[in-house]
Amino acid sequence: MTAAAPPAARLRVRVEPRAPRDEVVGWREDTLRLRVSAPPLEGRANAAVVGLIARAAGVARSAVRVVAGERSRDKLVRVAGVSAAALRARLGA
Repeated sequence: MTAAAPPAARLRVRVEPRAPRDEVVGWREDTLRLRVSAPPLEGRANAAVVGLIARAAGVARSAVRVVAGERSRDKLVRVAGVSAAALRARLGA
């Protein structure tokens, strides 16, 4: 018997780098809009996205990972340890 995999949610994110402050803007259809103050250089904006999502969702930074779109404003983020419905509720959907 194999153990069930822990829940994980995938989240579409649209990022605006070099914003005045880090914030969750809200949802537009099925995409979460974020603003981060970090520039899109050397992974700094991606690190800011991970930190912002972790804080807003109440999970550890290690549970959040950018799985697609590392060099794009449109990203796919995986959040381990939480279901998709719970994640949307925590992020104000």
